[in-house]
Amino acid sequence: MSDPLVLIPARLAATRLPNKPLADIAGDPMIVHVWRRAVEAGIGPVAIATDSEAIAEAVIRAGGKAVMTRADHASGSDRIFEAVEKLDPEGRYDVVVNVQGDLPTIDPAAIAASVAPLADVSVDIATLVAAIERDEERTNPNVVKMVGSEVSPGRFRALYFTRATAPYGEGPLYHHIGLYAYRRKALQRFVGLAPSPLETREKLEQLRAIEAGMRIDAVVVDDVPLGVDTPHDLERARDMIAARRKP
Repeated sequence: MSDPLVLIPARLAATRLPNKPLADIAGDPMIVHVWRRAVEAGIGPVAIATDSEAIAEAVIRAGGKAVMTRADHASGSDRIFEAVEKLDPEGRYDVVVNVQGDLPTIDPAAIAASVAPLADVSVDIATLVAAIERDEERTNPNVVKMVGSEVSPGRFRALYFTRATAPYGEGPLYHHIGLYAYRRKALQRFVGLAPSPLETREKLEQLRAIEAGMRIDAVVVDDVPLGVDTPHDLERARDMIAARRKP
């Protein structure tokens, strides 16, 4: 591993919270907060991948970089692949980190931690998990669980991802955090694959990689960042950021 590039896919088409990336949080659009957290991670250049001129302008106005992509992408991984090919046709960056654009309070240290497993040449994709502490999350299908084998303290080889309560029996469960660090070649292979049966059944894109025999390792971090999907989430994010700024 040599040079990571951090890409944040963003679009305006969210249904539950229209124009979500541009939602105001403490005087700045949400996408700008995410961009700042990614810059603070300090692992490489950061750019927004978007099909929206308004998003691009907001990021550029804040001092960031944006790359325009097609509007018809089915997923964020497809969008960041187009973006990295545009930004780096020479292939200098061999790791691409995909940070979701709705994580305005994410810890920059968590973003930095995501690339560590790629020091192992057998790992194709790296991601993050956090131990589930609340009982209601154990059975919540909206909380995706990682089932894995521990390969070193705080790091797992992922065997499966599921919305069900798994694995069965006593022991910790791990909440999957949808942030990925791809080897450039692994990202290229991944976006070229057709959706897989388990991906379609569970509605979890990462299962496409598992079914194709790609290796995903997961790093344990302290907590799950707040994903902003609803007006209630947005108010929580505003409160969290306001609290951080108080002297």
